Amino acid sequence: MPEIDRRCLRILGLLGMLALPAACAMAQIPDKLPPAPDYLGEIRRSPDGQLKTVAADAKQAAAASKPATMVVGPGEKITTITEAARLAQDGEVIEIRPGDYHGQPVIWAKNEIIIRGSGARPVMLADGKSAEGKAIWVVRGGKVRIENIEFRGARVASLNGAGIRFEKGDLTISACAFFDNEMGILTANFPEQSLEIIDSEFGDAPRHSGDLHHLLYVGGIGKFVLRGSRFQNGYLGHLVKSRARENHILYNMLVDGAGGRASYELEFPNGGLAYVIGNAIGQSAGTDNPSIVSYGAEGRRWPDNALYMAHNTLINDYHAGRFLNLNADKFGAEVEVWVLNNLLVGAGDLYKPVQGRFDGNRQVARGELIEFGGVPLRLTNMSPLRGAIRPPGQARGIELMPVAEFKFPVGSRPMRPSSLLAPGAFQ
Repeated sequence: MPEIDRRCLRILGLLGMLALPAACAMAQIPDKLPPAPDYLGEIRRSPDGQLKTVAADAKQAAAASKPATMVVGPGEKITTITEAARLAQDGEVIEIRPGDYHGQPVIWAKNEIIIRGSGARPVMLADGKSAEGKAIWVVRGGKVRIENIEFRGARVASLNGAGIRFEKGDLTISACAFFDNEMGILTANFPEQSLEIIDSEFGDAPRHSGDLHHLLYVGGIGKFVLRGSRFQNGYLGHLVKSRARENHILYNMLVDGAGGRASYELEFPNGGLAYVIGNAIGQSAGTDNPSIVSYGAEGRRWPDNALYMAHNTLINDYHAGRFLNLNADKFGAEVEVWVLNNLLVGAGDLYKPVQGRFDGNRQVARGELIEFGGVPLRLTNMSPLRGAIRPPGQARGIELMPVAEFKFPVGSRPMRPSSLLAPGAFQ
């Protein structure tokens, strides 16, 4: 073997002997990954397409702010509405399982709570019991929302037993039902209160001769909104009565029906500011009062009083009557009244205001309309009244042109009027 090759082998061997201790030492050191970095947040794409960071503390705060949920019903840890109301805390969601809940009146006194029925609508049956001699439920928390609950059979000694007695705060009612109660909902009279009712049903007033059972009685509260809801089968009392300072009555079906004997279908006894837009309002042949809509029968309560009625379909199945009865003489000054683009079905008079606007109102026979659910509502496509009126404009910044219409059996849906604008609630 050449001398140079022997020298190379000796050098390689020497290097191997030197590397062996180092290799052994490395083998004795356990594997150790670098420490995980602190979680600082996430990168997400915003609706405008930009990448933005979501801080970890914000994510954790959002998770912590998610409201607690209490589940109530058969087979659950909490089985009764009574116990649920006792245990409820501010900011909680109370979820009620389907079923009939007999004789469990309660008082809801917590703030920022949601009470909702899950699945098929749970039914609260009074069965002769009431909270404080007032109602199946008394609500006097702060901000409260009630969804998908039915109330039946409220009776009390004073004859004004309500499905819900609303006494304090802000209350929203959504997709609920009130049947066979002396009052569906009855409120207190505090101006700081507000009530909003959406997509709900009221009906079947008790047939007690001489007693006035209103399906909905709103007292002297600050603001009342009624939208997409249905009222029928009253008896002697009114379908809707409101003493509120500000009223928004939008896209409802306030039609008593063939078996109803309500008095007024819609009344504002103390005036106030009232926007009545896109409703179907009708009295039966057996009505207890020939007027359909009444304003100001008991005189002034609020400093600001005005009535704006636009694009309603007013139906009179009585042999005579008044579509609108306005008592402006009880206010000591002229009340601004706008009556625009309403469709009048059947016989009757429409009050023409001394001060305000009166235009686009048309009267037709029942046979000129298409019926829905037995109620004459929509003009035919070939009706000469299509395109015969002008847009109603705005009042105090509120658009009087309807942007929705009532949807059977309850609720509302968006609607865009065609270029051939027609009077009434349905385009």
